[in-house]
Amino acid sequence: MASAINDPSNVPIRERLGLRPIINVSGTMTALGASIMVPEAIRAMAEIAPEFVEIDDLQRRASATIARLTGAEAGFVTASAAGGIVMAVAASMAGEKLLAIEGLPLDTSGLKTEVIVQLGHNVGYGNSIDQAIRLAGGRPVFAGSVSSTQPYQVADAITDATAAGLYVVAHSTISYGMLTLPEFAGICHDRGVPVIVDAASEYDFRRFLAEGADLVIYSGHKFLGGPTSGIVAGRKDLVRAGYLQNRGVGRGMKVGKETIAGVMAALDAWEVRDHGRIRAGEQAALERWQAVLTGRDGIKAEITPDPTDNPLDRLEIRVLPASGFTAYGLVSSLAAGSPPIMVRGHQAERGVFWLDPCNLHPGEAEVVATRLAEILNAPRPANAMAVPVKSSAGILKWPD
Repeated sequence: MASAINDPSNVPIRERLGLRPIINVSGTMTALGASIMVPEAIRAMAEIAPEFVEIDDLQRRASATIARLTGAEAGFVTASAAGGIVMAVAASMAGEKLLAIEGLPLDTSGLKTEVIVQLGHNVGYGNSIDQAIRLAGGRPVFAGSVSSTQPYQVADAITDATAAGLYVVAHSTISYGMLTLPEFAGICHDRGVPVIVDAASEYDFRRFLAEGADLVIYSGHKFLGGPTSGIVAGRKDLVRAGYLQNRGVGRGMKVGKETIAGVMAALDAWEVRDHGRIRAGEQAALERWQAVLTGRDGIKAEITPDPTDNPLDRLEIRVLPASGFTAYGLVSSLAAGSPPIMVRGHQAERGVFWLDPCNLHPGEAEVVATRLAEILNAPRPANAMAVPVKSSAGILKWPD
């Protein structure tokens, strides 16, 4: 009997596997599959899948493509942006010393191990930045406080044991009081310390190298629309040292030929993508949703720019008691429908959530608008005023 995943019938794969056909207005979230893969990447992966190649040679071709798109000297593809951070930190510690690479993460004798991070940048993305450093064998050294970092605090944190500075660009970092990348990089470079930038969720593939980064880690799948992967780009010597980590801590972060080819195809497609047309479609969805919510008691809907200056907007929805909902209650109602609508709700406890249109399939913007109107026009459900409760119970029950 054929397995569900290989069933030749016309039943969509999510239905065959018993998975809910969700609508994603959360954005490029890993837990939801990150993003819609571009057709060029799917074709490239299928074409190379039955072939044998020399992976090092394929990665050399990928390096040239990455360099062309990013302005970097070189680059490589790895399993994820999270893996790319680990490999970049390991590169700053071990360099091209093969014996040292084999010794990480436990044997760091003779190596610089300290990695400077602004405290407000120690965010979580499934795991945390400080754990990524420790996975490589490094020791995180935090500069400043959770709400403020001064130049002297970074400068004084640098010692003879400092391997790198790590700068994080993400919506979840503290958005005020931190040093800018040029400021942070200038301090590090004055002391001969390379700078690694985590830009996993960023749209601009050139900005961070131009602002002083020595290595930048991007997602290969979020805005790019390639397969699940990470891209490490930057100075050739550090890229080579990072790639060599495939002989050490990076071995479990390696990628196959399909992923490398898919990322290369997605990068090529990025160069010719009609970004303006895509933005116009997203804007139409935002305005449609805003129109549904305008004038409703206790609901404030405003189109707002991305907090890290990506060229896209989201609909910010503030929920007040007069609406008869909490933000979490409204988010839960959207998720409870059929199909479930998953929003960007990481700040629901503050009474706010966002609708992100960057991963919509045709017709889904209208479904979201209709569902919003239905929920707000109907009698309030029992959990309308629910508040979020932090719990790990769900994941601890997996796989049952």
